[in-house]
Amino acid sequence: MLVAAAVCPCPPLLVPEVAAGAAPELDAARVACRDALGVLAASRPDRLVVVGPADSAGPEVYPRGARGSFRGFGVDLDVYLGADSGGADGTELPYGFAVGAWLLGRTDWTGVPVDGIGVGDALSAERCAALGRDIAARAGRTALLVLGDASACRSLKAPGYLDERAAPFDAEAGRALGAADPAALAALDVVLARELKVSGRAPWQVLAGAAEDTDLVGTLLYEDAPYGVGYVAAAWS
Repeated sequence: MLVAAAVCPCPPLLVPEVAAGAAPELDAARVACRDALGVLAASRPDRLVVVGPADSAGPEVYPRGARGSFRGFGVDLDVYLGADSGGADGTELPYGFAVGAWLLGRTDWTGVPVDGIGVGDALSAERCAALGRDIAARAGRTALLVLGDASACRSLKAPGYLDERAAPFDAEAGRALGAADPAALAALDVVLARELKVSGRAPWQVLAGAAEDTDLVGTLLYEDAPYGVGYVAAAWS
């Protein structure tokens, strides 16, 4: 049974060591993510499942203790999914999951099992929803940490350049995430999301499937587009 969900963006710039001199620009986003994770902790789950973007269609499984690194950004920093040290030989976290592991490392998840599932933009909405239903059907109280960014096309300097369709897409996604509206999330256009470089579409639609038979209430904690990329943080409880 799904009892709570936290939705967080996952750009490596959330990690202050990576952002360096620009770190204060995302302070509000960091606070929002911390607050969203606080809602998860308050739900007293039996397990936490981290769902985030993967390079392949997926689903890709990342066990507790899987290692992530920010060395590709020139930062000597390793993180481990739901753990203080590694316990999953050979399993490397994508950057989005590494950010999730870093966020979890700032809270206390001792004693709560954690695992990760990666989904990519080639995974259909139907398969995402089915995966979410499978997660919610696990015995006990399950919480989700859902990672992913909105469009990367909100400005001329954005990674995907300016696309006039980006702001309306992000507005609807932000509304659905803030309102805990699974139907609206399930209806997000898969093709348009790919064209707008939305890394969060598939993870959000996993959340939609997991929340189908719940009465969770949502709170929008953060919504902005620094650097031309849409970032949304929300909590469902």
